[in-house]
Amino acid sequence: MSNFSDKVSFIWSVADKLRGTYKQSEYGRVVLPLVVLRRLDCVLEPTRDAVRQVAKTAANQPAVLRHKMLLRAAGQGFYNVSRFDFDTLLADPTHIAANLAAYIGGFSEDARDILEFFRFEVQIERMDRADLLFAVIKLFTEIDLHPDVVDNHQMGSIFEELIRRFSEQSNETAGEHFTPREVIALMVNLLFAEDDDGLRQRGIIRTLYDPACGTGGMLSVAEERLAELNPDATLEVYGQELNGESYAICKSDMMLKGGKAENIKFGNSFTRDGHEGARFHYCISNPPFGVEWKTAAPGIRSEAERGHAGRFGAGLPRINDGSLLFLQHMISKMRAPADGGTRIAIVFNGSPLFTGAAGSGESEIRRWIIENDWLEAIVALPDQMFYNTGINTYVWLLSNRKSAARKGTVQLVNGVSFFRKMRKSLGDKRKELGPGDIDTLTRLYGELAEGEHVRVFDNADFGYQRITVERPLRLNFQVSEERLGRLDEQKAWTNLLKSRKKGPAGDAEIAAGRATQERVRAVLRGMDGALHRDRATFQPALAAAFKAAGVKLPAALGKAVLTALSERDEDAAICRDKKGQPEPDADLRDHENVPLTEDIGAYMAREVLPHVPDAWVDESKTKIGYEIPFTRHFYEYEPPRELEEIEGEIRALEAEIQGMLAGVFG
Repeated sequence: MSNFSDKVSFIWSVADKLRGTYKQSEYGRVVLPLVVLRRLDCVLEPTRDAVRQVAKTAANQPAVLRHKMLLRAAGQGFYNVSRFDFDTLLADPTHIAANLAAYIGGFSEDARDILEFFRFEVQIERMDRADLLFAVIKLFTEIDLHPDVVDNHQMGSIFEELIRRFSEQSNETAGEHFTPREVIALMVNLLFAEDDDGLRQRGIIRTLYDPACGTGGMLSVAEERLAELNPDATLEVYGQELNGESYAICKSDMMLKGGKAENIKFGNSFTRDGHEGARFHYCISNPPFGVEWKTAAPGIRSEAERGHAGRFGAGLPRINDGSLLFLQHMISKMRAPADGGTRIAIVFNGSPLFTGAAGSGESEIRRWIIENDWLEAIVALPDQMFYNTGINTYVWLLSNRKSAARKGTVQLVNGVSFFRKMRKSLGDKRKELGPGDIDTLTRLYGELAEGEHVRVFDNADFGYQRITVERPLRLNFQVSEERLGRLDEQKAWTNLLKSRKKGPAGDAEIAAGRATQERVRAVLRGMDGALHRDRATFQPALAAAFKAAGVKLPAALGKAVLTALSERDEDAAICRDKKGQPEPDADLRDHENVPLTEDIGAYMAREVLPHVPDAWVDESKTKIGYEIPFTRHFYEYEPPRELEEIEGEIRALEAEIQGMLAGVFG
């Protein structure tokens, strides 16, 4: 087993031992932690005796000092003080489960933490009950993962290939925690594209962060890409992951490659920021699409109340989609432009482009991002790119250090036609980006030239003013039996026959209310039944009738009477308030979205007033909104086919059907 494929194939073959006891989707729960264990075992082999000796001599030393002494003896960022190793575990088949547990317990905290999140103790017990544990451990002793045989880069590649295979076997999990590598490759290309020259500097150090790092695929591809650009460069990667098993895999990958495993944190990035106060050169992520944030809502809302002193000051999206919370969190990790700034790449579905009307949380977040000139580009990917969804997805690119050519603009790249069909579908994933597709999309982004697949807009082009268009209320009034019957639909009228009091007092109150109703009806029936088209003349006549009858009409009841006796009438006079201003008719109220770059008065004169000359804008209700109608900007009109062509097809089908029927009935 001298090469990469041999080692992967051998480790993969171990899964054959699990068949029957485990489902295919569960194989990774055994194989991945055992790969980690075997690698750590091989790494520690040269210093194992020295570590055991220090463990004895330093047994009574303070814990912190003892830990440092053991790390020094191990020559690594971790150690194991157990008397067991993979070889000695095989010496006692009867107690292999207990001995393996003791061996794992002998690791230092970082390594033990990984195995705890794998919940490997459950698999040890399960394999032991099925008499599989000894055979599986024995197979792993046959593969040499010592750094002299498998260097850190090769080890990372082996581990990532196993992750990929196991993820593909469990498509349900893959979509949540595994991003196709070709999508990551494109994102990393776009992330580094504007810094190509700077990243080639000798000895340069850069940092990259993923707040929903899953199994660490994005971090790994970024490291590989920078190594290709500049072998002398260093990319320090950081991440946080909520899913325990994915966190364990990611942290394992870091440890196996000799990276800083402590840079990977466990927990919810929204409620417990594992890298609080840290700032990074790059941020990259594929957060879960449409993730609900209800469980984290109290902490998020509390932080949002702090405004921009917290991470969520721009606004809160609807509770069933936290995508834009991830983006706000990543923006909070931006370095100041004076310190070199930050570039961000994140994958979204279509929702963050347009969900939410003006003034909503989503719109306000988009407004904040665009008005700060952080949104650099959006690249549309083909559909059917991910394992658990066939929907279209988009890569958003943000930066607080835009190049001069990009300042004040947003580039849209339509990449939906750049893909190749997969020979075998993986869940909902039926398409993939080929190397040529990745190169083409990277080039289209970098060239910043308008064309068939590229549009460039000013920031303000995505903004709009949501105006409230009002029309005047016009009512006629008439006292008729039909309209008097509508009094029973008015709350203030029906409340006269209700009482919160019980017993005789309540009965008396209801009786008084019924008497009031009768008096009001009597007054109204005494008025003329003419049709009045002006409230300004009818209302005084109504008041005079009640005054003459000596019946007092409370304000709420008077309003109920007016409402019941009224009907909308286009020929009636406009109803006006006490200041003489027209009252708006709520039923005729409309809303219009006016481009931010256009004058509202000019828009009304052109689009509204020619049709409804009495309309006006209630400026107090105007809101600013932002949306990115990506598809609209690349829509191509397809004219309907000629009627003759359609008619010809119908006749051909009819003839075919007649022929088939003739064959059936002879």
